[in-house]
Amino acid sequence: MRAKDEVRKSAIRMALASIKLAEVEARHELDDTALFTVLQKEIKAHKETISEAQRAGRQGMVREKEAEIAILQEFLPQPLAPEALEFLVREVIVEVEAKTPADMGKVMKVLLPRLQGRATTSEASQVVRKLLQ
Repeated sequence: MRAKDEVRKSAIRMALASIKLAEVEARHELDDTALFTVLQKEIKAHKETISEAQRAGRQGMVREKEAEIAILQEFLPQPLAPEALEFLVREVIVEVEAKTPADMGKVMKVLLPRLQGRATTSEASQVVRKLLQ
């Protein structure tokens, strides 16, 4: 706030409001995994806004939302490399003894807490699906 960075201030306030709303809905303070999930949802919403703004020809809004995404990503852990994600998925598959795509739910249940915001659910499910087929 002292630096008068309005974009950063706006992005952080929006993230804090989303976190507070999630805490009220959950009726308890969020753990790190839940916080990462909230931030990832905000980033996803910003990306959708960017695509809509591009169709409408609003380049100013596109730049603003891209800047906000960059700020929000600073608060997330470094994403897993595809190889590291695949290695982690393979470990979980062996651990839960999954053999077919029908076992995907068991794998995801164990895998998601281990990711802790380092990969999205959709990225993880793609790798699990690929390895179980």
